[in-house]
Amino acid sequence: MSQLNGKVALVTGGGRGIGRAIAMTLSDAGASVAVTGRNITNLEDTKSAIIAKGGKALALACDVSNKSSVESAFEKIRAELGAVDILVNNAGVTYSRKFHETPDDVWEQIIQTNVNGVFYCCKAALPDMIQKRWGRIVTIASIAGLSGIPFSSAYGASKHAQVGLTRSLALEVARYNIAVNAICPGWVETDMLEESIANIVKMTGRTADEARAELLKLGGQTRAVTPEEVANEVLRLVRLDDAKTTGQAITLL
Repeated sequence: MSQLNGKVALVTGGGRGIGRAIAMTLSDAGASVAVTGRNITNLEDTKSAIIAKGGKALALACDVSNKSSVESAFEKIRAELGAVDILVNNAGVTYSRKFHETPDDVWEQIIQTNVNGVFYCCKAALPDMIQKRWGRIVTIASIAGLSGIPFSSAYGASKHAQVGLTRSLALEVARYNIAVNAICPGWVETDMLEESIANIVKMTGRTADEARAELLKLGGQTRAVTPEEVANEVLRLVRLDDAKTTGQAITLL
């Protein structure tokens, strides 16, 4: 596959799970891929896996909730690989607790990472995309950004904000052949799912299988989505020749 030859992609939160799968998929399609996150060991593992398959990759520690960290990462990517053509906003945090028990600092952390982080990354990427008159931005939101989610109000609010930003930004930059979309998966086979299952087991005494079944039922799913399925949807969106598919919030269940 070589649909993305000559393109430079950035995947935030690219060290594991969905982000790693996206990074590998974009590399297989020909893109040079930068992965960022807070765990440099995981990022280096992703980088090594890409290079082992003949791809070109860069791993950078970056906290998307910090504007200066984001700007520094983009400068390094521009110097090492070139300007970012494809931005995948995947980094995010979650928290499960009753709304009235959610600490203020946790609310602020989730909004700072999940919402402001996307804002900072898009703002850093757009000048080069506008100059080239070509760009693709995909944000990994959540079904919680469309329908809400109980006991995770801060997370649900942040994902609604991501979808709103996607739709508004898409209208603004379409004239530059820049497509901006969001993918809204249900539960995905990642550490987040396993941590949620463990939390239910701890709080309720249910078995892991019972907890998993409850979570999937809550999301209207018969099974969890795989990271590779999310990655394939990202690839479909970014390899399109035109920007007519834009402003969409695509559900994956």
